[in-house]
Amino acid sequence: MSDGKPAVGVESDVEKGLSSPTNSQSESEKPSAPGQTERQETGTDGQGTVTDVPKEVLHRKLKGRHMQMIAIGGSIGTGLFVGSGGALESGGPASLVIGFILIGVMLFFTVHALGEMAVLYPVRGSFYVYSCRFIDPAWGYTMGINYALNWLTVLPLELTAAGITLNYWEGAKSVPISAWIAVFLAAVTVVNLFGVRGYGEVEYVLGITKITAVIGFIITGIIINCGGVPTDDRGYIGGRYWSDPGAFRNGFKGFCSVFVTAGFAFAGTELVGLAAAEADNPRKSLPTATKQVFWRISLFYIVGLTIVGLIVPSNEPRLLNASGGNTAASPFVIALETAGIKALPSIFNAVITLAVMSVAVSCTYASTRTTHALADEGMAPAWFGYVDKHGRPLFSLAVALGFGCLAFINQAAAGESIFNWLLALSGLSQFFTWASINLAHIRFRHAWKLQGHSLNELPFRSAGGLIGSYIGLGFCLIVLVAQFYVAVSPLNKPSTAANFFENYLGAFILIPFYVGYKVWSRDWSLYVNLAEVDLDQGRRDLDLTEELEKEREERRQWPAWKKVWHLFC
Repeated sequence: MSDGKPAVGVESDVEKGLSSPTNSQSESEKPSAPGQTERQETGTDGQGTVTDVPKEVLHRKLKGRHMQMIAIGGSIGTGLFVGSGGALESGGPASLVIGFILIGVMLFFTVHALGEMAVLYPVRGSFYVYSCRFIDPAWGYTMGINYALNWLTVLPLELTAAGITLNYWEGAKSVPISAWIAVFLAAVTVVNLFGVRGYGEVEYVLGITKITAVIGFIITGIIINCGGVPTDDRGYIGGRYWSDPGAFRNGFKGFCSVFVTAGFAFAGTELVGLAAAEADNPRKSLPTATKQVFWRISLFYIVGLTIVGLIVPSNEPRLLNASGGNTAASPFVIALETAGIKALPSIFNAVITLAVMSVAVSCTYASTRTTHALADEGMAPAWFGYVDKHGRPLFSLAVALGFGCLAFINQAAAGESIFNWLLALSGLSQFFTWASINLAHIRFRHAWKLQGHSLNELPFRSAGGLIGSYIGLGFCLIVLVAQFYVAVSPLNKPSTAANFFENYLGAFILIPFYVGYKVWSRDWSLYVNLAEVDLDQGRRDLDLTEELEKEREERRQWPAWKKVWHLFC
């Protein structure tokens, strides 16, 4: 926390969630140019007179294509390509698909809820700021710390996983993992030195690569399942593996165990909302990007994993090693190897390596923007908020890359144990983040109605509305309960205190931050007064009623097919 106590009353920036200047519509619509500054009200001229001091800001350089690729392919890595193998082994193909569908439905509503708020308030810190503003400053602060810690601890995991993926090739095994970690960490550093535009371009290229690879795998998987590969002596497979060894494994506990893997695989879906503050035109690019999350859920996860469950048996011994970046245990690689297709397993392994690097870059982006926003709201040391003239939060970046160096801990004797406990700190982070987004949206909608606003004033409306957010919040709570059950009685592990906290430490780590903020701020209210929240602060567009009505009138004239297309694209 910073040295000074932030105001948490009705008039405070913390409660209002202010993160961007909103003086006028014409000024706010202009994208930030290099060196563009905003004014802060503290500073002196050296003689005790208070003056405006220029402050560098994050640049708005993410184009529509960047936002769309962040939504579709961003942060897809080991959770899908490797971790899904462990979920297949523990829960079976039916549990794998059903678990991912349920989490996917929850994420669909969650991202739409986030998109509605982010289009209206494209502020730095996004969902953490919305929690401060519409729920409670202490809860918002806790969610900001939770989100930053999540990505800070995942970064060394992804760097290690990237190194492990290279061990798939015999020629790379002679090189120590630490050397590969150093190479990948240097690459992540270089990408981040190019600022937000560098992040956008890398995600765009790697996103296209991942999309192409998954579509190629789906087509290949269908051919394998139909017996169309001459080198595969299994012939026609069909639904054979759903009968033997079976659709479900390890009963209800096996089904519950899939949820955490699904949560890890879907992690980062909300990044499109975090990037809103650096989008050049969020009102145009964010709705499209938000709606395209549907294709990410459907294509990558549901269709891709359905194919995996059809052509890889859940009792395949190699799946037992599905941890970290061990791509030899990836069900995608196993499927291609079992079919005897030359070269394709190596190609897909290369795609996984690039996907892991993509996640590592996203880790750095997410953590730096969150810590920067925390500092900007007076909830973290002020130096985290420093931004250079190129729009890079350098001190936040230095801390993130410092956490990346924790990847080298794996080389120590007790490295694996230390690493597991570091990861346990953020094991449930995503579900708390998603629950908070839905709750913030629910309270935002109530505040919007309470203060006499109409839904027609919203530039973008969530496809699920309030009901969708209640469903999303309910799903998150159910998953947290299911994970508590698995933590108390782990699958294929003894019920010990160590195993419990390895699975559920992420929930308990939030308590000291929440209580600590309450004690520090001396504000013991449980939630903000929605009638007193300033709904105009933080809006980049203050009055779009006439323009929005013209757009809606135009859409009413569209044919049915175009309306359906617009719903998902």
